[in-house]
Amino acid sequence: MSDLIRFGVSLEKGLLEKFDKYIRRRKWASRSDALRDLIRAELIKKEWTEGDEVAGAVTLIYDHHRKDLLGRLTDLQHGYQRLVLSTLHIHLDHDHCLEIIAVKGEPAEIQKLAETLRTIQGVKHGTLTMSATGRNLD
Repeated sequence: MSDLIRFGVSLEKGLLEKFDKYIRRRKWASRSDALRDLIRAELIKKEWTEGDEVAGAVTLIYDHHRKDLLGRLTDLQHGYQRLVLSTLHIHLDHDHCLEIIAVKGEPAEIQKLAETLRTIQGVKHGTLTMSATGRNLD
């Protein structure tokens, strides 16, 4: 890490004890590591509400026997090709597939794509995992 700066934080004893338990449960190596991750998580939330370019992943579980579902998913992704970086297709069992779609672009457009994908008939579950491009996290 470049330009590492130390600073002090004052907390009530009970709050610090809860934080230390949280750190142990999450297996962070130190309070500093925990604070860095928590600060970055908040900065990522800010990018998703105010930023101009973010990254993330849309995860879908669907029934691959559903007529025309694969074609609809593919067509929709082609319609949003400026956002879709890559797609990973996994056969979970005889009936179900998992699709992970890596995305990068404007937050509102990505959220619209994710919501549209989730609402296609045959999609049983869908999530949007929001992350950042990394440029604004240092």
